[in-house]
Amino acid sequence: MTKPKDAKSLDTDPLREYYNKVDEEGRLTFGSGPLELVRTQEILTRYLPSPPAVIGDVGGGAGIHALWLARKGYQVHLVDPVPKHIEQADRASQNQPDFSLASARVGDARTLDWEDHCLDALLFFGPLYHLTNREDRITALKEASRVTQKGGRIFVAFISRFASLMDGIFQSFLDDPAFVPIVEQDLIDGQHRNPTENPAYFTSSFFHHPDEIIAEVKESGLELEKLLAVESIGGLLSDFKETWQDDKRRERLLRFIRAIEDEPSLMGVSAHIIAIAKKRA
Repeated sequence: MTKPKDAKSLDTDPLREYYNKVDEEGRLTFGSGPLELVRTQEILTRYLPSPPAVIGDVGGGAGIHALWLARKGYQVHLVDPVPKHIEQADRASQNQPDFSLASARVGDARTLDWEDHCLDALLFFGPLYHLTNREDRITALKEASRVTQKGGRIFVAFISRFASLMDGIFQSFLDDPAFVPIVEQDLIDGQHRNPTENPAYFTSSFFHHPDEIIAEVKESGLELEKLLAVESIGGLLSDFKETWQDDKRRERLLRFIRAIEDEPSLMGVSAHIIAIAKKRA
C-alpha cells in the first residue's frame, strides 16, 4: 500500500494552531452540522463502491466519515495534516475494534504516501480549501488521481465563495466591523483570511466559485461526473434546530434539498459543495 516518498513541505503551523483551538471532532454535531453530515454520508452511500472496497480519506480530520465507513465494512486509510486529528481518530478507532481503521497517519494531500492505483475510491474533504494556491490544488488533485484505480471515484469537498457572506447575513457576523473586510475579500478572489482571534471566522483558506470547481477538476485530468450542493438552502434556516428535531420537517427538508442538489443556479448558496470526479479509464 505505502510507497516511500520525499515529502513536500507543508506549512501546517497556522492550520494546526486553528484546529488545536476548535472542536473539529464534534463540529458536525451542532449548528447545521448534522445536515452537512447526513447529506455527505447519503451522497457517499449513493456513489461509493460496495464494501470491502479500499477507501482513502485525505483531510479526514478526526475520522468522522472514515470511522463510519469502517463500520460499514470498508478498508479505510485516513490521512490528515493535523496530528491532533490523527490522535483522535486512533482513539476512536480503538473503540470500535471490530471495525477499526486500516491506517491513520499525518500526511500532505500533495504528496500521498501510497502506491499508484491502490485505492478504489478517495475522499478529499478538506485539502481543496486549505490549499490557498491554485497550483497546489491542481497538484493535490493529480495526486488523488494517481493513487486511485482507473474508473474510480474521487469525492472532493469545496467551500462556497459566498459562505462568509451568508454567515454574515444569517448569523449577524456583519455586525462586527472586523468581519466585513473578510467578506469583501472573499467575494473578490476567494482568498479567505481571518486576522482576528475569533475562530468562528475560520482560518486561511480558499472559497471556490462553482465555475472554478469545474475548471480545476478538469485541469487536473479528472472527469467531472457530478457537482452537488451539500446543505443547499437548508443551511440558511433560522430555526434549523427545531426543524431538524421534527421528523416530518427534517425529512421534507432533505427531500427538497435532494431535488435541487445539482441545480447550477443555486449551487453557490450551499456552504459546502461536493464534486464527484472519475479517474479516466
